[in-house]
Amino acid sequence: MKGRLEVICGSGNVFRDLNIPNADVEQLKAILAVEIVKALDAQKLTVRAAHRLTGFAAADFSRIRNAELARFTVDRLMTMINQLGSRVDVAIKIKKATIRAPKRRSAPTAQLSG
Repeated sequence: MKGRLEVICGSGNVFRDLNIPNADVEQLKAILAVEIVKALDAQKLTVRAAHRLTGFAAADFSRIRNAELARFTVDRLMTMINQLGSRVDVAIKIKKATIRAPKRRSAPTAQLSG
């Protein structure tokens, strides 16, 4: 291979790097989902066995294994982890944003003629 490759450092959050809305929430949900999958694997649980253990639907565990996280809230994922026998410790660090959030645009209003 000839030529130079350009190296770009990411922010540490792929969702932010891809300009996905709510990037921090999406990153947290992905991290929690990984921990759920690790717990399932460590306990050698099928999705049906996880359902019997936790009461959450087997389909929920299938969605998590397939990284289909749109239906899940952070608190629901945390509850699932707790039901699998693990605990979540949350540390919050707030710092000034280095990237401006996109401005929200209001929807155009319809003008009534009359």
